Amino acid sequence: MALLSIAADWAREAGRRLLAITVDHGLNPEAATWSRFCAGAARAVGADWIERRWQGDKPATGLPAAARRARHALIADAAREAGGRVVLFAHTADDIAESDWMRMRGSTLGGLREWSPSPAWPQGRGLMLMRPMLGERREALRDRLRWAGQGWIEDPGNDRFARGRARHALAGSHLDPSPFRLKAHRSALRVSSPLPLGEGFEEVGADLAMTLLCAAGHDRLPRTERLAALADRLRTGDPFTATLAGARIEVSSDRGIIGREAGELKRKPVADISLHPNIPAVWDGRYEITAREPGWTVTAALGRLNRLSKADRAIVDTVEPWGRAALPVLIRDGSDGPVLAWREARVRALAPRRLALALGETTQECDLHGPIHGETPPSDLF
Repeated sequence: MALLSIAADWAREAGRRLLAITVDHGLNPEAATWSRFCAGAARAVGADWIERRWQGDKPATGLPAAARRARHALIADAAREAGGRVVLFAHTADDIAESDWMRMRGSTLGGLREWSPSPAWPQGRGLMLMRPMLGERREALRDRLRWAGQGWIEDPGNDRFARGRARHALAGSHLDPSPFRLKAHRSALRVSSPLPLGEGFEEVGADLAMTLLCAAGHDRLPRTERLAALADRLRTGDPFTATLAGARIEVSSDRGIIGREAGELKRKPVADISLHPNIPAVWDGRYEITAREPGWTVTAALGRLNRLSKADRAIVDTVEPWGRAALPVLIRDGSDGPVLAWREARVRALAPRRLALALGETTQECDLHGPIHGETPPSDLF
């Protein structure tokens, strides 16, 4: 509520549209009342408002994590539909302290940064999260609302889970907000483990884990002990080949390559996608493909490389042999002859931008609009 008020003031001065998104998780009978409250509050400050609902069966265990994943995906979809690139969240210094308390007790909850990519994939592609209040205490924001005569909602469901236990444990504790603002710049992908991984592993391991996820096209973190073992092998400088989390790592004396492990496609096939003209579709979490005409289906090149045209094979030959089967090809309705996706569609390679955003290489909203290395569609070249 405090962030809504502050953001609305900024939006009016900047001449920007502000959209407030409420997510109904379907977990509390008061949710409809809460949504009406949020809608009224948003419209009172001149913001647009929409609601998204988490539908379907809810898990019997791991509900907070599942709800968080669903919430981020719904928010990301709504932001993309509205044409937004930045979503504001009102996490505070208290949230950071609570997250640290939970991680010390075995939680794999990620860290919080002021500027970080959406954790939802592929829904959050190209979308950044901004948390401008990480240096503020929660009670200070409540004081602001009281002073302004504004109310807010306390979700009683928090008391049932680890977040509620953390809040009770830290109640009344003295927190100096200033260190939290600095700490929030650390990588959002924090690796939590009792293993003696060595100084600096948390940051290095987080970047390595993110690189693997980008190459493999998903959001499932590798096991900490396997990630640590891979980091140790990289430190030696010796050539090796390994696979982890759906990615292949190939290190020689003069370079290292991380890419999609095509063999994983045999064990866990990626579903084919029927393409509709001018509607982007994400395939394998690594490519956004937009067909120009109807009748095309995107699938893996696995098992189809020898049926590509001579021109397409010449392009494929520029890719490492072990990565060729993971390239996307298109099949025309009624035909079994594949063509490289770039021939008949606009293709965006998502991994380079995803990694650049995760590593903090893009620090301004304006930088989110232009193409980066690896995104220019190869179809523009021929």
